[in-house]
Amino acid sequence: MGDVTDSTGQTGERSPGPSALASLQVLARSSAALGQGLVHEEIYTPQGLLTVFRHEPPDGSRPSAAIVTCGGAMGGVLGPGHALFQRLGTEWPQRDVAVHRVGYRVPNDLDRCAHDVACVVEMAIEAGAGRVVVMGHSFGGAVAIRVAAVMTAEVAGVVTFATQSAGCEVAGALAGRPLLLFHGDRDELLPMQSSELVRMLAGYGDLVVLPGDGHLLARSDEVVVAELDRWLPGVLAT
Repeated sequence: MGDVTDSTGQTGERSPGPSALASLQVLARSSAALGQGLVHEEIYTPQGLLTVFRHEPPDGSRPSAAIVTCGGAMGGVLGPGHALFQRLGTEWPQRDVAVHRVGYRVPNDLDRCAHDVACVVEMAIEAGAGRVVVMGHSFGGAVAIRVAAVMTAEVAGVVTFATQSAGCEVAGALAGRPLLLFHGDRDELLPMQSSELVRMLAGYGDLVVLPGDGHLLARSDEVVVAELDRWLPGVLAT
């Protein structure tokens, strides 16, 4: 898979194996600027349309790091709470961190969704990011864990929101990379024990319990944002 240049200019080995993008069977790609620093890209493949909303530093510079986000089993690009992923895309490029929001080709297909996110991690690195954090909500938590388990050199850390535990059996392969989990204690779809199990499978992790909140984490926007503001800079080296 070649080399990766990190934010300090040092070059390291990428994870072994074929490139995710090279195996995507791309038929065509199209993109359009939606506003300052926001690009909408569509990638056409035989298995469906991969959509990416890319938030870039407003001055047009190459980002030093990136956040890649993915949604639940029904897809979607806005994220939990009140469009958390969109909010991250508005705020973090101001700190020289690009945000890539992934729209799956085939929602609820764990292998293909993980492939989609792996492709976007590669795109983030090609755009200049030296460190990448992958985030996923619900089903997307398992997607993020699986991508990080394979992309051991590219993914610096993982954040999950109300994650399922199914598909996270490989969490031990995170091998000590930072893991942050959010879960509401009144989740009506996935009990908090799902995140506790993922933490157990990984052997570590910071679990933030959100009192009184449900699966969409609609009551905890500011708590989540404040915790990410504390946690992300150290992981992304920003």
